[in-house]
Amino acid sequence: MGFLLVAACASLAVWLWLALGQGMFWRTDMRLPPRHAPAHWPSVAIVVPARDEAEVLPRSLPSLLAQDYPGEVEVILVDDGSTDGTAALARRLADAQPGLPLTVLSPGEPGAGWTGKLWALRHGIAHARSGSGPVPGSAAPDYLLLTDADIAHEPDSLRELVCAATAADLDLVSQMARLRAVSVWERLIVPAFVYFFAQLYPFRWINRPAARTAAAAGGCVLLRTEAAVRAGVPESIRQAVIDDVSLARAVQRSGGRIWLGLAERVDSVRPYASLADLWRMVSRSAYAQLRHRPAVLAGTVAGLLLVYLVPPAALLAGLAAGRPAVAWAGGLAWLLMTGTYLPMLRYYRQPAALAPLLPLTALLYLLMTVDSAVQHYRGHGAAWKGRTYARPGDA
Repeated sequence: MGFLLVAACASLAVWLWLALGQGMFWRTDMRLPPRHAPAHWPSVAIVVPARDEAEVLPRSLPSLLAQDYPGEVEVILVDDGSTDGTAALARRLADAQPGLPLTVLSPGEPGAGWTGKLWALRHGIAHARSGSGPVPGSAAPDYLLLTDADIAHEPDSLRELVCAATAADLDLVSQMARLRAVSVWERLIVPAFVYFFAQLYPFRWINRPAARTAAAAGGCVLLRTEAAVRAGVPESIRQAVIDDVSLARAVQRSGGRIWLGLAERVDSVRPYASLADLWRMVSRSAYAQLRHRPAVLAGTVAGLLLVYLVPPAALLAGLAAGRPAVAWAGGLAWLLMTGTYLPMLRYYRQPAALAPLLPLTALLYLLMTVDSAVQHYRGHGAAWKGRTYARPGDA
């Protein structure tokens, strides 16, 4: 019980620091910065990498084709070796709906050392910069909107992103799309996914001038074309499994200004109805996030146990053993944990009753992370839609 008291006090100290010193990561008010319409609307190419996305494309692609944007804009969908008719479906959707011009590319299998998504982005960006878009002889676009095939945008999404980028002179503006949270497992796991991400990469730290923390949300990234060239992307990050964070770091290292926040009108339409679906989504890149280092994995597991699982264990054990100090330390830590999670649940329109269950969700993430490492050493790490990617440097 003495050890549990020490652990509970340590967990409480960590939660006090997280709540007050980790960039106010738990707040959900980081939305697009103040913005106004530019004097001249810059040109934009919307690049959509897509692999076997026929299920979600009817709900996402029409939203891009319907963008209400005053400047020159085109949509480029890059079919990354799909086997479900994604390319043909994209063309049919464009034919059925008047709107922005659509180009569909099929570059073939990724080259050596490339992930599929970045290979697709490479070809989409190259096509956009070639001047072979809907206006013959047009110059390379001023901005690139990199958005996933499962992301639906409200009609003013591009307009608002461009206004934010031009008003604040930002090289990269990224919004974390609101993921679907409908099924029981989605409600339990999805808000926590964004909560944990913000804990690792506090948005306020990222958005400060001369920031040293860098991250982006790959589902919605508006990138100045000049910044992409300066950072050498996507070539410079061609092996990255966690491509959004790598992209943001590359832009920041090259002197670019970046911004990341939560989206209001940008949503993922991809369903994760079962625990297995969510498990694959998290475990495919969890060990890559830890740079494939066993020591970092061990530290992460120990940290998750201390920060998320010790508080409820200490509260229950303290009450059962009649040790009020243990119960108080554990209870206060659990209360802080619960309180910091509530804003994210409100953002996802979920009941507050889910907040005390965060330790259970953290346990699931712990198991997913360990499974990610196990799959890596079995040769199945970073597997997604039929492809498995080696650790950078191993290819």
